[in-house]
Amino acid sequence: MATEKASDNIYADFKAQVNMTASELEKWLATEESNSVGQDSGDGTSIGHKSGERIIEILNKKKADLTEADETHMHKVHSYISRHLAQGPEKDVEHSRWRYSLMNWGHDPLKK
Repeated sequence: MATEKASDNIYADFKAQVNMTASELEKWLATEESNSVGQDSGDGTSIGHKSGERIIEILNKKKADLTEADETHMHKVHSYISRHLAQGPEKDVEHSRWRYSLMNWGHDPLKK
């Protein structure tokens, strides 16, 4: 991983924003709603859906076992969630494509 301080910051940001557990995210990714949103990555699966699969792998690792590639993806996840949280709909958040997309990236905006 990069410098220890930078790694700790990225890890903390990731853990603060990814509020779904690996099992919650895995169940979510199996739903029709999850597959109904996102930009196609070129093989019929959305970029966000692939990101969710990668997030599950990261969540199932111990911090000491994270690689530079994991750290890069954690930063990407943090950036995506930060940008999209600022763009939420004014009504019907629960059934919005906005929420579904965020959930593909491991963040449920309705989860307390």
